[in-house]
Amino acid sequence: MVTGTELTGAAQELRGRIAGEVILPDDANYDEARAIWNAMHDRRPAVIVRPRRTEDLVEALAFAQERDLPVAVRGGAHSVAGYGTAEGGLVIDHVLRRGIDVDVDRRIVRAEPGATLADVDTATQEHGLAVPIGVISATGIAGLTLGGGVGWLTRPYGLTADNLVAAEVMTADGALVRASATEEPELFWGLRGGGGNFGVVTTFEFRAYPLGPVIHGGNLIYNRPKWTDALRAFREWTSDLPDELTAIVTFMTPPPSWELGDETLMIIGFAWAGTDGQEMNRVIAPLRSVVAADVEVLEPTTWVAWQSAADELFPKGVRAYWKNAALDELPDPAIDALVAGADAIAPRKVGIDIHHMGGAFGRVREDATPFPNRGAAYWINCYGVWDSPDGDAAGRDWARGTHAQLLPYAAAGEYVNFLGSDTGDADAASAALTAYGEAKLARLRALKRRWDPDNVFRMNHNIQPD
Repeated sequence: MVTGTELTGAAQELRGRIAGEVILPDDANYDEARAIWNAMHDRRPAVIVRPRRTEDLVEALAFAQERDLPVAVRGGAHSVAGYGTAEGGLVIDHVLRRGIDVDVDRRIVRAEPGATLADVDTATQEHGLAVPIGVISATGIAGLTLGGGVGWLTRPYGLTADNLVAAEVMTADGALVRASATEEPELFWGLRGGGGNFGVVTTFEFRAYPLGPVIHGGNLIYNRPKWTDALRAFREWTSDLPDELTAIVTFMTPPPSWELGDETLMIIGFAWAGTDGQEMNRVIAPLRSVVAADVEVLEPTTWVAWQSAADELFPKGVRAYWKNAALDELPDPAIDALVAGADAIAPRKVGIDIHHMGGAFGRVREDATPFPNRGAAYWINCYGVWDSPDGDAAGRDWARGTHAQLLPYAAAGEYVNFLGSDTGDADAASAALTAYGEAKLARLRALKRRWDPDNVFRMNHNIQPD
């Protein structure tokens, strides 16, 4: 590996060959440029390249491989596991490539790899369209898609990855490949849940749907005495819901700006993909009648506002560690474990989300994408998000402990976008097997051997070629 003065000189030459930016440790904006969302991963790359065009990416990849530098690829820099950076390596930061093009007639959205969810939503809402994406608007569309993409439109329209119709991918040797259902279909399969293991996606094309700008949704909020009964009611209610309704339960301590006090709350949030608010009210009536909420917020809002409502809970520069589990059902002991985990939230900055799955997500064939367990009725995320290194041990321990209490009721599979980082090759191999299962992992490894046999793209939840 080339380091020191020789590397700096070569990087200076690289500046003259690309249209984008090359940022080095001595540059005034280096600390700002190297920072990622999860501050637990405070690394110092040797070189940060911000491409403006495809040719810049070719130069960056060649530069890194000629000098045996680890390569990290960054879209929105929102990886929980901190994979948007590399100690002593080369970071490809797509922040200058955030363009969105909306083909209204075909309902196809073309996005560059640095685009965030907010970029996508803003562009599509001008035309009354939406792409099924995640729930935090600062998240990058690239990492979200490559891991799967769970959000407020999962039940009506599936994952973000399910709505990817094509992608342009640059491989480690600088070749540009188009992947779709008819062009390199096996690579296309791997991109929809297999992470950034096979190359750098330079363009995403998504299917969009009519939605907004005004949507119907809301929150039912419960104080501690009602949690168990409300979760049981939620379980029964979600056994027979129309696809139009996506619901997420959150246990968390609200921020002061929400004016909901400083006690831990259980919030059942729901978004309606239809246009008839009265029909939504009819659908939620059975839940409201069984256990009355302590606070109700039921009013029309805009899709952009709804998508960014939780952003302040996850600001850039926090420290974060997450664990997740899929559940085919929600038995009483699992509810008890969730309530016990929620009881331990205060005063920590941690939380639990229960995503109700099914609908269009569940009708996708199990082998159609790498994403695990289409039969799961619920996906649970135990997340810690705190401000200071002093909270690292407690935050990790809480997430791991709450997750461990759920494991006896968990089904197969883990969602890689909800996974923190546990370093080491053995850990990576074990995590991949746990996430994908043997059959899908074997298929992903075959793809890795074809497209990245030297494991250049290893700064991710890695699929090892051997």
